[in-house]
Amino acid sequence: MAERKIVVTNETGLHARPAASLVQFVKNYPGDVKLVKDGKEANAKSIFNVMSLGISKGTEIGIIVEGEDEEEFADKLTDFIDNLSE
Repeated sequence: MAERKIVVTNETGLHARPAASLVQFVKNYPGDVKLVKDGKEANAKSIFNVMSLGISKGTEIGIIVEGEDEEEFADKLTDFIDNLSE
């Protein structure tokens, strides 16, 4: 299991378009990917689950990746979230 913490810097947080981009990015990863906010976990492969967390700009979230090459994918996902734009 690989874990990371990141502060969301995208202006709109992880709502609508950025959330859809995130789901597209993780959906082909063969393992499990979860986002954690305030102790609530969400499956990052589900746009409904991601949006249910209500992640806004400046929110610190956790990333949990379990599966093949999990450390490498966790780093890629962290970079992806860092570089999200509206």
